[in-house]
Amino acid sequence: MGNRLLKAATAAAFLFYAAAATAQTEFKGLENLLTTPKSYVVSHTTTAPVIDGDISDAIWQQAPWTDDFIDIEGADKPAPPLRTNFKMLWSDTCLYIAARVAEPSVWATLKRHDAVVFMDNDVELFIDPAGTTHQYFEIECNAINTIFDLYLPKPYRNFGNPLSSWDTKGMRTAVKIQGTVNNPSDTDQGWTMEMSIPFSAFSSGSRARLPKAGTVWRMNFSRVEWDTKVVDGKYEKLKDGNGRNLPEHNWVWTSQGLINMHYPERWGYVQFAKGSAADEKFTLPYAEEQKKYLWALYYRQKEWFKEHELYKTDLKDLGMAGEVTIDGKANELKMEATPHQFMGFITDKKDNITYTINDEGLVTILHPFGMQR
Repeated sequence: MGNRLLKAATAAAFLFYAAAATAQTEFKGLENLLTTPKSYVVSHTTTAPVIDGDISDAIWQQAPWTDDFIDIEGADKPAPPLRTNFKMLWSDTCLYIAARVAEPSVWATLKRHDAVVFMDNDVELFIDPAGTTHQYFEIECNAINTIFDLYLPKPYRNFGNPLSSWDTKGMRTAVKIQGTVNNPSDTDQGWTMEMSIPFSAFSSGSRARLPKAGTVWRMNFSRVEWDTKVVDGKYEKLKDGNGRNLPEHNWVWTSQGLINMHYPERWGYVQFAKGSAADEKFTLPYAEEQKKYLWALYYRQKEWFKEHELYKTDLKDLGMAGEVTIDGKANELKMEATPHQFMGFITDKKDNITYTINDEGLVTILHPFGMQR
């Protein structure tokens, strides 16, 4: 009996380490793009916060702050010198968002709706309700409550054309300055922001995405911060020797792994709870571990295409195996490809559920009879 138990334990250990070794090989060189993003559980409320920029309302006290923002490339980079945090609540009709932005020199210049707000210091949110990396939304806000909102049918990397004519219908926003804006003669504490966004706004011309208890959306928050100096009583951006603005700083809630917010697969997991977030813990869905293999396939294909202007047609040529073990479960990884297109598939051999990715980074679940959604 003892010998059989030892053999079983040895076999289980072998499978675990073999799976880990396989993943390390499959993901080698892509580790910064395949880390598990952060998660946040959103408490439900029947009382809407007052949208006035003041986040000291009692209703907000039930919502936890996110971790302090980090550099967009990850925690290995220097930590931002100024703190930024978000928190969220939701009701049956709206998503509520609060932000606090530490800033000793609050300034803003852009006042026109849909101006390119990130040319000022700003905070931004990115929302992918379906988790496909397509048909997602971006909203930016500066310290004088100027909004830039847009809809992207697909990411820029896949030649997506942003629609800045899209507006977040019914959204209400407010900002409150802890100090004075555009006044270099004093030292400010920063600014706070509130948003109320109807779920009905998150529509691309079809039905809106309405969450329920347990629903998971992909979201990230970022902050753009420019280096400035004071010239003639005004803030001016620092410039290089050629007169161009020095690059902005990009700080985020959860690491993108590169300087690009438009990798929606890198955004965090936001889970809607019916009660208090304190009573619910986020558990990473098994499917998200499966999708890491699809993203490894996608990134490797794109790397090869960048150099050779064609795709690999054999999975083995990407250094990837057709059989992978995820959480102790056997999966089959497949690819269909021509030199100009590809699609990857991962299937749990027990439940026979398949997830797919194509050369535009669209992630779907494959249903019986080949139907996708």
